[in-house]
Amino acid sequence: MAFAAAFRRILNGSSTPSLNIRSQFASIRLNSTLATLTTPKLFISGLSRNTTDENLYKAFAPFGRLLEAKVIMDRGSGRSKGFGFVTYETVEDAEKAREGMNAKFLDGWVIFVDPARPREAQPRPPPRQDMQSNEAGFTTNKTVGWSGF
Repeated sequence: MAFAAAFRRILNGSSTPSLNIRSQFASIRLNSTLATLTTPKLFISGLSRNTTDENLYKAFAPFGRLLEAKVIMDRGSGRSKGFGFVTYETVEDAEKAREGMNAKFLDGWVIFVDPARPREAQPRPPPRQDMQSNEAGFTTNKTVGWSGF
C-alpha cells in the first residue's frame, strides 16, 4: 500500500506527501471561499465529537469579538453532532475567521467554515385522519384497534 502511494506521488510529480495533503485540504472546499458573507454567523462542520462550546470559542476568539459559539448536541445521546455555529459582532470579523480557520485542525479533526444559511421551514405533517378521541381520553386507531394513549 505504501509502495502504491509513493508510486502515485512520483507519477503526479510530488515528492513530499505533506505538501500533497495540504493542497488536498485547501481544494476541498473551494465553494466556501466563493460565497460572500452577508451575516456574521458562521457554520462550522467537521467538528470532533469531543469538541465543546468552550473549545470552539477559544479557537475562534482571536479573529474578533465573538458573541456566541455553540456546538450542536444530539438530544438522545448528549454527544456532539459534529457541527456548530459561531456568531461575531461584525461581518468583517466573521470573514477573518472564515479565512483563518477554514480547512484547519481543531481537536484533531479538519474543520470547514461556511456562511450560515437561514433555517429552512419544515412543513408540518397533516393531522392523522385514522385516529379519533372520545370523552374518556382513549384514542381509537381504526387500523390497529384502541389504545390507552
